[in-house]
Amino acid sequence: MLSEIVLTEFDPSEFQQLLLEWFDKEFRDLPWRQTRDPYLIWISEIMLQQTQVVTVIPYFQRFITRFPTIHDLAAADVSQVLKSWEGLGYYARARNLHQAARVIVREHAGQFPSTFAEVKGLPGIGNYTAAAILSIVWGIAIPAIDGNVIRILSRLFAIEEDYKSKEALELYRQKAEQLLNEQRPGDHNQAMMELGAVLCSPRKPKCSICPVVKFCQANLRGNPAAFPVKNIKKIRPHHPIAVGIVWKNGTVLIDRRPEKGLLGGLWEFPGGKVQPNESIEQAVVREIKEELDIEVRVISHFMTLDHAYTHFSITLYVYLCEFVSGTPRAVHCTEWRWVLPEALPCYAFPRANGRIVEKLLQENFSTSSAMHPSIRPPRLNEDKQI
Repeated sequence: MLSEIVLTEFDPSEFQQLLLEWFDKEFRDLPWRQTRDPYLIWISEIMLQQTQVVTVIPYFQRFITRFPTIHDLAAADVSQVLKSWEGLGYYARARNLHQAARVIVREHAGQFPSTFAEVKGLPGIGNYTAAAILSIVWGIAIPAIDGNVIRILSRLFAIEEDYKSKEALELYRQKAEQLLNEQRPGDHNQAMMELGAVLCSPRKPKCSICPVVKFCQANLRGNPAAFPVKNIKKIRPHHPIAVGIVWKNGTVLIDRRPEKGLLGGLWEFPGGKVQPNESIEQAVVREIKEELDIEVRVISHFMTLDHAYTHFSITLYVYLCEFVSGTPRAVHCTEWRWVLPEALPCYAFPRANGRIVEKLLQENFSTSSAMHPSIRPPRLNEDKQI
């Protein structure tokens, strides 16, 4: 049964006043807070999903310089958008931005829609993002509820249920609506997000300087870091990945991932998961055959690197390979290209593959250097637990 929580234990207007007084004095001067342009607010909100502010700022500035209007974004090729997004992660956000820009130009004459239903109907926009844009740009009184806000509400009312349950989420919505300052909804939503990001942090909340600590039930209990309550996390799986840098006449082979799915539309060096009882070298040959229908010969180990995603992690075992025979076919990819090493930075790669590109360019690899290995290949059971 859900916790019995009575909002009237404190005055919402006093909470609103203290929160906004703090925000007016302490808010961070961020680039997207200098405008009410819905296009720029939209770009910032999408970039801020799952990404810290300090990381977003330079990407935001470069992105709006490259695509200053919705029309510019809609007219661009998706590969250009992905390249501008490279390194920011969660690439579906970039593809959805591009698709949504084209919808806005096609169906709204390039004017950002101003109703909740229309905004939420755009690709990549959910309840939170729609509420944030509408409240900030047009002053529409809708609470924007993200992870920061859930954390604050769970502590204010010491909500002991799993924060992802349907009942808890409905309770958060109700409490957020009751606390919302309807005269300044945009500032209120930003203040709540700011409070969660700066003071009411997940592990070490700064309760001693919180402007609304007097209302916080979790603080009164002495355990604010215990909220929100979460179910025990499942162990994140780990996968060994074999990757081949295939050389032919001074060029390397890259292919493009399908548009849908993880890292959709990005370029990469071919490869895939190492199967049980299979060596890394065998996996390289097999995966490239399955992916592109060509034969290669493994020459030497090039590098090993670790990378983590939200729900799993990987170790990439990267090998230099020599093209042997066949004509590449896009079997499990959308297209392929032979590319000069110095042209690789022109393509949008996932971050892990980007590190491979960096090492190739740093070491000035060529066909001749690739064919004369000096690095002993690693084994899966050496210095790495899979």
